Amino acid sequence: TSGEARDKKGLMSSLNSTTPSQPPSFLLLGIPGLEKEQFWIAFPFCIMYAIAVLGNIILLIVIKTESSLHEPMYLFLAMLAFTDLVLSTSMLPKMLTIFWWGSGEIGFVSCLVQLFFVHTFTAVESGVLMAMALDRYFAICYPLRHSSILSMPVVTALGSLVLLRGVLMVSPMCFLLHRKDFCQHRVISHSYCEHMAVVKLVCEDTRVNAIYCFLVAIAVATFDITVIVLSYTMILRAVLRLSSSNTQHKAINTCVSHVCVILPFYVSAIFTYVTHRYGHSIPQHIHILVANLYLLVPPMLNPIIYGVRTKQLRDKIVVLFQRKRI
Repeated sequence: TSGEARDKKGLMSSLNSTTPSQPPSFLLLGIPGLEKEQFWIAFPFCIMYAIAVLGNIILLIVIKTESSLHEPMYLFLAMLAFTDLVLSTSMLPKMLTIFWWGSGEIGFVSCLVQLFFVHTFTAVESGVLMAMALDRYFAICYPLRHSSILSMPVVTALGSLVLLRGVLMVSPMCFLLHRKDFCQHRVISHSYCEHMAVVKLVCEDTRVNAIYCFLVAIAVATFDITVIVLSYTMILRAVLRLSSSNTQHKAINTCVSHVCVILPFYVSAIFTYVTHRYGHSIPQHIHILVANLYLLVPPMLNPIIYGVRTKQLRDKIVVLFQRKRI
């Protein structure tokens, strides 16, 4: 309506009129270029989020209640489910308020908190996927020593290190932004507080912010992808040496679920990064849509893939629902 348009213009005017300093708030636009379509785009996003929340909560409940699933593979899967819940919840509820009610204003501190959670748990998810690849490597290449190598303390320590790595790497991004002065332009052309989208509003030299963000992304992705590729290369070599074709099939089948989880996450991450840096001819709304899907599709698919492909987990889920009916 015209009244809402005047209110939004007034908000944008007030946001753009203050002197350079830490702003009281920002205005998230959602998906620039698709303002009229945002209302309808929110519905599939909401469905994906509901599936992600329900599926990952079920995984956490099943793994917690079934003692037979207290093994490294399922403990890492529980870490992945928790990470997916935090990652999707850190951005989707606010995004829906923008798409449905046009409520794009977000406080400066709230924006930094959202930025911290999105980027930290993106790094954590990558680290958990790397840990799961190591688990499959030890399970297939050293089956007799698997439980002793990846004992409960080791799994806990590995999960803690992955979380600590994400926190330590992303915290400086927020610290650097908190010390910057922001110019009159306070409008973020995005649907959540993505780091580089916020950096663009700073009126000081931002080369340190951009270089640090680049180095963090390269360091995390290079290390984790290298470990994953090496793990599966050695797994493939070990599987091909097995004499029984039935054993080969079982070994490969245990890895297929993990590979199906890895591919959507890293393919969408690489596409988002490459198009953001080099795809200047690609419309902005495509960039933002892909960035949104990057944070929604893996959390939605992960519980579905593991629930369908992992027989032991699938059986436990069926038993859990049968108990609920009784």
